[in-house]
Formats: sequence, C-alpha cells, structure tokens
Amino acid sequence: MTQLVLLIEDNASDEKLTLLAFQRSGIASEFVVARDGAEALAYFFDSADVEAALPSLVLLDLNLPKIEGLEVLRQLRAHERTRLLPVVVLTSSKEHEDILRSHELGANGYVRKPVAFAEFARAAKTIAEFWLTLHQSPVGLTHGT
Repeated sequence: MTQLVLLIEDNASDEKLTLLAFQRSGIASEFVVARDGAEALAYFFDSADVEAALPSLVLLDLNLPKIEGLEVLRQLRAHERTRLLPVVVLTSSKEHEDILRSHELGANGYVRKPVAFAEFARAAKTIAEFWLTLHQSPVGLTHGT
C-alpha cells in the first residue's frame, strides 16, 4: 500500500535528495511537496475539500519562507484534524533551541539532514521503515471502534 507523505521543504536540492532517498528506501510512498510554510498550511486548512486524505507522515523543514516551520508545527498541533499527524522535523539545524522547541510543540521526531547522500539515504530508509510501515497511527481512528 502506498503511503502519502507531505514534504515541507523550500530548498530544491534538498527536495530532490529527499525524494531520491525515500525512493531508494524501497517503501512505497507518494509525495506531495509544499515549498513554504503558507503553502503547507493551505494544504491542510484552505482546501475546498478539507476531508481529503491526510498524509501518513509530514516531513517538516524549519527554515521556511513566509511561515517558519515551528509555526507550521504549532498550527498543526492546534487543530483537531491535524493534531495527531506524525510530524518529523527534517532540517539542517543543530541548534539546541530548535530541537527543544520542536519537541515542545509536539514534533514526533527531529532528524538532522546528513550531508553525505549515503547517510541521507540511510536516514530516509529508517524514517520510512518506522513511520510508514511499523508505526500504528491514531489518525482516522475514532473512540469506541
């Protein structure tokens, strides 16, 4: 079964590397890309069809134009529809404050983008294996079912 992943990434090179790394993971996934924070929030909240399928995973860069990644995360966690979505911060930042704030705001994980492609591919495979195959998401479940 193909899993939907929302990649929120403004850097075209990092976008290509991420898509290639996940493709090489061997785990079937379909990507939608938002290239800034405003586009990401519009994907969830400005759609004419707000009941459209939610992604199985959100990969969130922090350094985004228009609306920064931490604010995107805050807004995702503030809405009932998106508060339980798995969000993994995938960023180049190694700042302690970014790591702390990401987790305080409800990130499910924080991964620094490796510089070498082989390491990036290994990280992508690990993320995909856990979040797209092993993880049991509460999204879409209702109480009492």
